[in-house]
Amino acid sequence: MSQAPQTAPHSPVLQEARHGSVITLVMNRPDRLNALNNELTAALNEALIRVASDSSINVVVLTGAGRAFCAGGDLGAIGKGRERGDSTELGPILRSGMQAVLNIRTMPQPVIAAVNGPAAGAGMNLALACDIRLAVDGSAFGQNFAKVGLFPDYGGTYFLPQLVGPSVAAEMFYLGEMIDAQTAHRLGILNHLFPADQFEASVAAFAKKIAEGPQLAIRAVKQAIFGREKDALMEALEREVQAQLKCFHSHDCLEGIRAFMEKRQPKFQGS
Repeated sequence: MSQAPQTAPHSPVLQEARHGSVITLVMNRPDRLNALNNELTAALNEALIRVASDSSINVVVLTGAGRAFCAGGDLGAIGKGRERGDSTELGPILRSGMQAVLNIRTMPQPVIAAVNGPAAGAGMNLALACDIRLAVDGSAFGQNFAKVGLFPDYGGTYFLPQLVGPSVAAEMFYLGEMIDAQTAHRLGILNHLFPADQFEASVAAFAKKIAEGPQLAIRAVKQAIFGREKDALMEALEREVQAQLKCFHSHDCLEGIRAFMEKRQPKFQGS
């Protein structure tokens, strides 16, 4: 992460920085807390596919520009679609997210989430899709979908129960509340937590240590741990997309997004 990020080949919403055999992908919509829209998810997939085929890259680091890792789906764009009852914006974000999760999980290189700030909704689940999660002290995590009447996506219903157990995952999904970095670390969501003034250097040193390891063995371990679950993950992701689209067309979703935009408590009706 020490080299200044450069704009990715095909989109300004994703930046890349190469240092030796480590490449850092930086989600670059800081004014929107790196919220996911069609352009960002497409750019992320393009980069992941390209990097996966580059044998000179040993480790991938995924992080965010500015003060957030990723705030999840762009509710501004999604909300406009919900007002019209039109899932044109949401559908591609879900499908691109599904592919990004699969790409992260099945690419040969280890992928490290460097969580530099809040990671909410689909943003948290992108971090969960990574092999390892490193976070800055002061970051926060949340499965905020219930707050706006939506269903967890980007693999959240698959990854989170594996990490924290079904009951804790259920609480996070049902309430949609944020947890602090210390709680996330205690629950096993995070591998390591670093002070803000040491975060960038600590991530770089951690990634370098893996990059200098025996790549044949490391890639085989990744395949043994994560590659064998591809079919089950694909099924889970497809179930999430279908449930999300159903929830998107509900009254509760419309009310939840309106309440979020109006900064008030939603009044859900269960329909």
